[in-house]
Amino acid sequence: MKFNKLTIVLLAMAVISTVACKKEQSSNTGWNYNDSKWGGFEKHEYAGQETGPGLVLVRGGAFTMGSSEQDVTYEHNNIERKVTVPTFYMDETEVTNNHYREYVYWLERVYIDYPEVGKNALPDTNVWRNRLAYNEPFVDYYYRHPAYQDYPVVGVNWQQATAYAAWRSDRVNEMILIREGILEPDPDQMNEANFNTGAYYVGQHDGLTFGKQQMKDYKVKKGGTRDVRMEDGIMLPDYRLPTEAEWEYAAQANIGSSTYENINQKKIYSWEGLTVRYSGGKEKDRGLIYGNLRRGKGDLAGVANKLNDGAMITAPVASYWPNDHGLYNMSGNVSEWVMDIYRPMSYEDVSDFNSFRGNVFDKVSLDQDGIVDLKDSLGRVVYVSVSEEENVGRRNYKRADNIGYLDEESYMDGEQGYEYGVSTLIDDQARVYKGGSWNDRYYWASPGTRRYLDEQQSLSTLGFRCAMHRVGAP
Repeated sequence: MKFNKLTIVLLAMAVISTVACKKEQSSNTGWNYNDSKWGGFEKHEYAGQETGPGLVLVRGGAFTMGSSEQDVTYEHNNIERKVTVPTFYMDETEVTNNHYREYVYWLERVYIDYPEVGKNALPDTNVWRNRLAYNEPFVDYYYRHPAYQDYPVVGVNWQQATAYAAWRSDRVNEMILIREGILEPDPDQMNEANFNTGAYYVGQHDGLTFGKQQMKDYKVKKGGTRDVRMEDGIMLPDYRLPTEAEWEYAAQANIGSSTYENINQKKIYSWEGLTVRYSGGKEKDRGLIYGNLRRGKGDLAGVANKLNDGAMITAPVASYWPNDHGLYNMSGNVSEWVMDIYRPMSYEDVSDFNSFRGNVFDKVSLDQDGIVDLKDSLGRVVYVSVSEEENVGRRNYKRADNIGYLDEESYMDGEQGYEYGVSTLIDDQARVYKGGSWNDRYYWASPGTRRYLDEQQSLSTLGFRCAMHRVGAP
């Protein structure tokens, strides 16, 4: 039988059409996926997690966590041990004044009935004050003046940094739904009628403006639509502060000094080599200081005709050379908050996978009928702590607050074992911060060093950057 070209094309199109119309079937039951005639169970192809704004992928692995410098403070609070960190994302730079002002502006614009929300988010610019120095210009100008808009925000406490990360999660996920045509841009959202990822997932999205592109609901045979679900893989996980292990792993950046599984050189800082001066690349750059730190007593920048690091206080966040993960200023500029509660002996207690101390387990609040409670006045889902009664048969945890787990004094007694100012200078509000700052000696630039501060306090030398979990394969 002879076929002309048109017949061949038509036959090919028919075959393609037949293949395209064939529904994927469950290898377990044989039922069709994404087919309203077969119940409507959905399975979606997932190309992989997109990289959120400002983030860099940090490929996980095992590393030696702990101090690689002499313990000059004799605190013995970070002895070396091998741990594994799963793949995650980290901000390329520290959060800037401009980033943070965008956040405060949004709070003031949206929460018009709750002006205290915006006021409570403001950085404490008085952290610049020094009883024996004239720093008033920084009090007045550093946070607000455009000359400093790309400099790291300081004066932000741990609670404020955590709230910023939560807000950023919602704005990025809202942007994704707008980009996909599911929502329309709506700058007129007010009070509780604003986009919140958790509230959207449980169907509490009053006040949002929906676009023309909606998700098809296969449970309905004709024309049904539904909200985006986590199973669709469209929205991103939460922005948050990095754990201490993540931060240290990202700062150490061993990928640049390893061949296969052999790490060729033990780093002291987040850059290559054992010195604080640049030794590679262009000849004109050799000898320059790697990061923004204090060189010695009274020397924060060098002499006027050749400043050694080009900054007397902080510097723009993309200054100097990035480390081998592509992250800027992991060993200088400002120290950075991490998620962990501080304990001097955490290295003896924490898991060797995804190490972290600070878990307080919670759950979405339900009413007596098992329905999710209404969101709060700020548009956020309400969470409550898990109870010991509901975890009687559970082996991996019993109670909500695990901050003091294996730290017997505070955990077993069920009371505050760390009495601030009486038995110790730490308590369950003491949070870890990492890295050296513009006003620190190079000892603190070593990723393994660690310090702590009350979560409601802030410093002119302390900022933060965000991280995000990586779902799926590393």
